[in-house]
Amino acid sequence: MRDEFAVIFDHVAAVARSQGVQDIEAILAGETAALTRFANNAIHQNVTERSVHLSVRPVIGGRTARATSNRLDQEGIRRVVEEAIAITRLSEPDPDLPPLAEPAPIESVDRYVPATATTTPRARAEGVAEAIAIVEAAGQTAAGIYSTGDAFFALRNTRGVDAFHSETMARFSITAMAADSSGWAKASAGDCRALDPTALARSAAHKAAASANPREIPAGRYTVVLEPAAVLDIVGQMFGDFSGTAIRDGRSFLIDRVGGKLFGANITIHDDVRHRLQSGAPFDGEGVPRRGLTLVDSGSPREIAFSRQAAALAGVSPTGHAFPVPNEVGEAPVNIVIAGGEIPVEEMIRRTARGILVTRLWYIREVDPYEKIFTGMTRDGTFLIESGELAAGLRNFRFNQGLIEMLSNVEALSPSIRASGEEAIDMVVPAMQVRNFNFTEVTRF
Repeated sequence: MRDEFAVIFDHVAAVARSQGVQDIEAILAGETAALTRFANNAIHQNVTERSVHLSVRPVIGGRTARATSNRLDQEGIRRVVEEAIAITRLSEPDPDLPPLAEPAPIESVDRYVPATATTTPRARAEGVAEAIAIVEAAGQTAAGIYSTGDAFFALRNTRGVDAFHSETMARFSITAMAADSSGWAKASAGDCRALDPTALARSAAHKAAASANPREIPAGRYTVVLEPAAVLDIVGQMFGDFSGTAIRDGRSFLIDRVGGKLFGANITIHDDVRHRLQSGAPFDGEGVPRRGLTLVDSGSPREIAFSRQAAALAGVSPTGHAFPVPNEVGEAPVNIVIAGGEIPVEEMIRRTARGILVTRLWYIREVDPYEKIFTGMTRDGTFLIESGELAAGLRNFRFNQGLIEMLSNVEALSPSIRASGEEAIDMVVPAMQVRNFNFTEVTRF
């Protein structure tokens, strides 16, 4: 689409000039998303959707606005440009609005795998069938998804920015359900051949079987072993605060805390778009190259993401983490890599005299934004650890836990892997052994 976008942008710029506008930015983004969904041990949906949209943003006398269309013929382009210009002229001026970005070198990353982009429905169905057979053989019921697809994101402006990125992604998720228990597993990769649906199915089926006839133990503070997906689910809630705009707006827990000791010395977190297990474009929603950030260094928050506007207001350089302008959020790191350790989950369990193994968390809500306290529930594989072994499945818990406290109580880290959570959010994270994790009540399911 890069060549097609060049032609589209020439038309965008020509329409803008005919309206007396010289500064205009255009984003062209699209994806092909193919999904095979299964439930009750059978495939019940197979869909493929192709979508492309053009988003246009002029800058006129300190004003800006955006209009978007999925019509890419000349008439559609003309109308979306004229609409964006009309909205911009009606908008209030922003004295802090920067001009369009100037071009800067962008180091590309190769994340397009043809094998993923050309995966057929039959290939997905075969992988699903093998996974279902494993769960069915265990006397359980399988449900989940197998998706493959490709996407691109391109940005041009009249100052000379010309940025383009394309990539592929495959995801497999499976839940194995038994009479009174369940197990879950999920993985994602740019190369579909790196996914192993049968291994994921075996893991989910084993967890469902091992957690049958779950015990109920009192709520309280326990040592927990959080598998990588559970770490992503809760720790992933805090990275919108690593933002210059969030700090300026007074909605970040890092206010007056950057540079100080906040977490345990074994916690180091980077934002690294070029990490081999990461995904995404090497430039942001303004066309600025993404810079690697050390968000947390040995327990101390260090670097913050800045859009061009937030950077100008703070007197620093932009980091390449802006969302397309205008927006209410500003910027945020999106390629999270939490440094791991050398202790596998099995060893964490052996080291635990009494505790709880957590597969995943869900229904997470923020209770205290400054202390970063969250509530939520465990699901799909919660186990009692006794004398270094998994003793039984447990009824699920609700938790009420502060992230600052939690990341100060990490006793062991596994090697980091690419982990997937409830939504299509992926991070590179380790499993964590954490002391004094606060469970507040046993749930009804």
